[in-house]
Amino acid sequence: MNPLKAIITSIAVLSLAVNAFAQATLKDTFGKYFLIGAALNPSEFCESNAAAATLVKKQLNSISPENVLKWEAIHPLPGQFDFSLADRYVQFGVTNHMFIVGHNLIWHSQTPDWVFQNADSKPVDRDTLLARMREHIFTVVGRYKGKINGWDVVNEAISENGQMRKSQWQQIIGDDFVVKAYQFAHEADPDAQLYYNDYGLESSSKQKGAIALIEKLQAAGVKVAGVGLQGHYRMDRPTTDQIDRAITAFSALGIKVMITELDINMLPSAMRNDTADVSYNEAARPDLNPYTNGLPDSVQQQLALRYASLFEVFWKHRTEIARVTFWGLKDDDSWLNDWPIKGRTAYPLLFGRDLLPKPAFAAVLRVVTGDLAIKP
Repeated sequence: MNPLKAIITSIAVLSLAVNAFAQATLKDTFGKYFLIGAALNPSEFCESNAAAATLVKKQLNSISPENVLKWEAIHPLPGQFDFSLADRYVQFGVTNHMFIVGHNLIWHSQTPDWVFQNADSKPVDRDTLLARMREHIFTVVGRYKGKINGWDVVNEAISENGQMRKSQWQQIIGDDFVVKAYQFAHEADPDAQLYYNDYGLESSSKQKGAIALIEKLQAAGVKVAGVGLQGHYRMDRPTTDQIDRAITAFSALGIKVMITELDINMLPSAMRNDTADVSYNEAARPDLNPYTNGLPDSVQQQLALRYASLFEVFWKHRTEIARVTFWGLKDDDSWLNDWPIKGRTAYPLLFGRDLLPKPAFAAVLRVVTGDLAIKP
């Protein structure tokens, strides 16, 4: 029987055993082939939520920071850095022998206004902004040299049309702000892996733009270790064929591919356009928040099937993929509870709010093991 069909026929069995535990873990199942990680929040890496921290240690061999290494958190004011939470995040990874990801250095979002402005609130010139970029990268990357293994150096520099995003970085410095960021990061830690990270890279126009950008970096002598495909997926898009083709296209550049922000949005679409831009918001409507009392079994099964189909693709490309990172550990961690509508109840991950594995967890493991005995 086809492996995916076998998963389909057994979903009902999986859902009946939702409270059973098994010894199989994500990191043990996939660890010989690619890393498995999640984006953590302070309650997890500071271990104030001891149960969640224990689950991270049991299941994962890689971690990413959800917010604590972004510019607004770590460098809120000129000349002032706050490493308190970032240090705790890094130490958690070091103590537990995990592959530690730094996310992110340069992004158009969650960067304070002062970075781009003079004292009179007018835009700074190119040289000033480059100096601020260099100071930030050298300070942050330098602090964690030899501890953080890889960095999302530039995040989301390509627009949906495949052209460079008209961010303040691009408008003030020019398109070469990307090259400069990677050069600074490499100088700050020559041994760290450097990545480009973006959403929507399964679409042809944005994919072409990202490929052109990576080729430009390579031509400039920048060693890009990998590209992160932000896996902010829905049930019906992108298709598995689109994801398959994207992995093939980027690996052809001689770099590794990572699925960096994996979650599956089960809620009705609130979008006038298909984007993962964090600045996009919609007004709340009751019909767009239908699962306040939990996912119906039928929808839970659909989620398991979707995750299984995705991991079929990842497994097919296991020699080209370096890492799969979920964007959150458990459902209540997810940004989708508040984007693009605040206060919704989202169910995008493998573990529920109760920290118990969902049927999707077993479905993912069984892509590799084919073991009907594995319980979620």
